[in-house]
Amino acid sequence: MSTHDIFATLRARTVGILAELLPELPADSFARVQMEPPRDASHGDMATNAAMVVAKLAKLPPPKLAAQLAERLAALPEVAEAAPAGPGFVNLRLEEGFVRAQVASVLAAGEAYGDSTLGGGLKVNLEYVSANPTGPMHVGHCRGAVVGDALANLLAKAGYAVTKEYYINDAGAQVQALAWASYWRYLQALLATPEGAALAAAGPANLRDFAASPREREDFERAFATTLQYGGDYLVPVGQALVAQRGTALVPGADGQPGAAVLAEIQATTVAMMMVDIRADLAALGVQQDVFTSELALVQAQAVSTAIATLSDKGLVYEGVLEPPKGKTPDDWEAREQTLFRSTQFGDDVDRPLRKSDGSNTYFANDIACHADKIARGEALLIDVWGADHGGYVKRMQAAVKALSGGAVPLDVVLCQIVRVMRNGEPVRMSKRAGTFVTLRDLLDDLAEMTGSQSAARDAVRFTMLTRKADAQMDFDLDRAVEQSRENPAFYVQYAHARCRSVLRSAGEPADLASSPLEALTDPAELALIRRIATWPRTVEAAALAREPHRIAFFLHDLAGDFHVLWNKGREDATLRFIRDDEPEATRARLALVAATATVIRSGLQVMGVEAVQEMR
Repeated sequence: MSTHDIFATLRARTVGILAELLPELPADSFARVQMEPPRDASHGDMATNAAMVVAKLAKLPPPKLAAQLAERLAALPEVAEAAPAGPGFVNLRLEEGFVRAQVASVLAAGEAYGDSTLGGGLKVNLEYVSANPTGPMHVGHCRGAVVGDALANLLAKAGYAVTKEYYINDAGAQVQALAWASYWRYLQALLATPEGAALAAAGPANLRDFAASPREREDFERAFATTLQYGGDYLVPVGQALVAQRGTALVPGADGQPGAAVLAEIQATTVAMMMVDIRADLAALGVQQDVFTSELALVQAQAVSTAIATLSDKGLVYEGVLEPPKGKTPDDWEAREQTLFRSTQFGDDVDRPLRKSDGSNTYFANDIACHADKIARGEALLIDVWGADHGGYVKRMQAAVKALSGGAVPLDVVLCQIVRVMRNGEPVRMSKRAGTFVTLRDLLDDLAEMTGSQSAARDAVRFTMLTRKADAQMDFDLDRAVEQSRENPAFYVQYAHARCRSVLRSAGEPADLASSPLEALTDPAELALIRRIATWPRTVEAAALAREPHRIAFFLHDLAGDFHVLWNKGREDATLRFIRDDEPEATRARLALVAATATVIRSGLQVMGVEAVQEMR
């Protein structure tokens, strides 16, 4: 828990009182006791369900136990009032001095305010993005990248030891098709050279055909129709690089087909170049992962066979034929005997194929090897961030991880829904670079052009992507993302921080504000702002447990709103202005509050990976 969490502090006080009132109950009887903000702020600062969850074990009516608990809580120095409510709740109103003291706590801790020991240093592997290296990253990958990166920051703040991983899907049919597409771009690039022109006149048939009439070029393209989904301009540099590195050495033989070794070389070069672009796109978004794991390397190292053998040794693999689900036939179903994993023993709907009838591994088998590798590295918790289209894959993967680890290592999956990019009220459908989808780079470049700043573009993307829960569809409105108004949450929060910094600069950056007397902070708007600040540690822990980094965006928006309310009250009422030459003690108290607000905003923006700007232009 966080040492700064006043909700945890009052919960501990409550549990202590219960233990004194009910000494016959074991300690674990109080595990479900909660202390949280009431739904209606008029009821006080906190509410606890303690009497309701313990009364049955204590064989007491909940209202009676709530009354006893309220009497004892009211005697605490932090509590101004405690009153039983409803069927067994107790509402608490805190002493204003205790509330005000949270300002000093924030300033003493700095941006570490809200840091928690919740995770206890538990090793967490967080895999996110993991886009196939078959082309540029698109906005769907962008959302997963932002959610995953912010979640990693959030878990680290909550006390977990996080490893950020990218799983490179560089094995299988899609990457083999990519190699054919790069081969096609290689031939195009080669034919633009004198050496290629000479070969076209006397070389293999497919080169002559490709250099001939448009009709024959179309025939060539049809011959490689399966690769044309990867025929975008982004593969032109790959073809040029292959020509520069290998010249005519990759030209096919008399049969017009490249050999397996040539295709493997082209595939490796293409994947490496695609990963350079992907890393650059991620860096532009402010994302840097710790580990990049190659699927192909795992396959070549026999990791898939080893993982299957591990499951087989546990009696969880058999040869059989699955019945197709009623009304549909999934891609991995065959009406022939296959090697199957008993995933139904671990909560899945049906057993799942590991090898097809031809002996080749399924994608699922390769993914099992990937997760087995993480477990072997000593990871105690696995979290994957996937696109929502992989929702049907969750149960089988969780079953495999449970089987591999003997239930010791859980797998949590965060699903990210699709994103539509909007401009002028209309969807943006085409990419300048890829042609068929909106790329991350296009999104960043468009926003940079609109804002005049690459960093502002990155911040707009990261903040906006976290303004909705990951599994909710969202429209990314380019115009809204750069709008300087309350309707743009990124601007609204950054403006609050810039206003805080403006006040502190105007005051000459006063030192040692943590020791300032705070008694002058009595206005309801000031106390409301402090109360909001005091929920930050609790927000960190709750968001980390729920794997929901969007809660940080919501908290910051509410905190910024409270600060803007106080700012506007000071414009209307001179007695509430932050800086008053005739009231030095009140000025220092208010400057301390401003500094605490800025500190917590910075702390939250750090979790989101967004810059806390010093001033707004």
